[in-house]
Amino acid sequence: MIDPRVSSHDFDTYLKLIADFTTDELIPGENEMVAAAAVPDRLVASMAELGLFGISIPRRYGGLEWSMTQQVRLTFEFTRASCVYRSRFSTVIGLCSQAILDHGTDEQRDRMLAPMAAGELVTAFALTEEAAGSDAAHLITRATRDGDAYVIDGDKRYITNAGWADAFLVFARTNANEQGAAGVSAFIVDAHAPGVTATSATRMNGHAEAPVGEIRFDNVRTSERNLLGGVEGRGLTMALRGINHARLHVAATCVGQATRMLEETTAHVTGRSQFGAPLADLGAVQAVLGAGYAELEAGRALVLDCAAAFDAGSIPRHRIAAAKLYCSEMASRVADNCLQLLGGAGIVGDHPVPRMWRDVRALRIYEGSSPVHERNLAKAMIKQVATDGTLPDTFRV
Repeated sequence: MIDPRVSSHDFDTYLKLIADFTTDELIPGENEMVAAAAVPDRLVASMAELGLFGISIPRRYGGLEWSMTQQVRLTFEFTRASCVYRSRFSTVIGLCSQAILDHGTDEQRDRMLAPMAAGELVTAFALTEEAAGSDAAHLITRATRDGDAYVIDGDKRYITNAGWADAFLVFARTNANEQGAAGVSAFIVDAHAPGVTATSATRMNGHAEAPVGEIRFDNVRTSERNLLGGVEGRGLTMALRGINHARLHVAATCVGQATRMLEETTAHVTGRSQFGAPLADLGAVQAVLGAGYAELEAGRALVLDCAAAFDAGSIPRHRIAAAKLYCSEMASRVADNCLQLLGGAGIVGDHPVPRMWRDVRALRIYEGSSPVHERNLAKAMIKQVATDGTLPDTFRV
C-alpha cells in the first residue's frame, strides 16, 4: 500500500522523491533485474509504497490524483530507468483505471480502484487478439449471456501484465449479429477464475524482464455486475479514454528513455579517446549528439503541450497520436545513433544503451503502431480540411 507520508507531499516534493528513487534504486537495480529475468519483488513493493500504481487515480479512491502534466513529468523521471519497471504498473494507471473511473458503475469503482491505487490489485487490458490488433473492432472473443452471468470464450495475445495480473479488463463480443465496434462490451474478470489460463512469452525482443502474455478464456463465467458500466455494446468507446491516456504516457516514456541514452552516451564519448583526443571533440560525434538533443526536446515539448490540453478539459486525441508517433520514432533514432557512438561497447558487455535500444523498439508498436498512426492522422487531416480547411486539433484561431 501507499506509505501515508507520501500522500501528504506536494507535487514538487513527490517529483524529487521519484527522481531520487530512480537514480538511487531503479537504475542500480537494472543488472539485478536482467540477471533475475524479472523485476525484483522488493522494487515492485517499493513502487507500490511510493504510490506509482496510483498517480492517476483520484484521492477519494486512495490514489495521488496528479494531473496529466504532473503524470508525464513523473514519467520523464522514472523512465530514465528501464521502461520495464513502468510496465509493471502502466496498465493500472492508464488503460484499466481510466476506463473504470470514467465508465464503471459506482460499485465497480469502489471495488476496484482503491486496491489498484495501492498496488494490491494488478490489472491487465485484454483487448488484442491474433486477428484483431489495430483493427480491434473485429475481435472474436465472445461473451454469451446466461441468466445473471456471462460466459466468455476466446483468446487474447500480447497482453502486458498477463502473467501476474489479478484481474483483466476483457473486451468481448456480446452481440453476434453486430460485427463492428457496437457489438463489443467490456468485462472485469478475475484472473484466477476457472477457465482462465495466462502464459507469458518465452522469447522477447526487448522487455524481456516483463514479457507480454497470452490469455485463454474457456467457458469462463463472470457475474453481470462485472459488465463495465452495466451496459452492453460500448466496450470500445469505454476503452478510448484509457487508450489516449496510455498513449501519452508511452510518448513520455520515450522522452525519459531518450534522456537516459543521451546522458549515458555523452558520458561515454567524453571519457573515451581516439585519434589522440576524446571522441566528444570530433565534429561528427557532436553533430549526432546535438541533433539527438534537439529531437528529444521537441518530443518533450509536444508531450507537455498535449498534457496541458488534457488538463484543460479536452482530449486532443490527434495530437496525442502525433506525440506517440513522433516520440517513439525519435527514441528509436536516438537509440540507434547512441549505439553507433558506443562502437564495440554497444555490442559487447553490459552497457545499458543496447538493452534500452531493444526496449524502445517495441514502443513503436505498443499503443498503436507507427504506420497505423500515420494512416489515421492522414485520414483525419483529409476529413477536417474538407470540412473547414483546418487541421485536426488545430492551433488556428
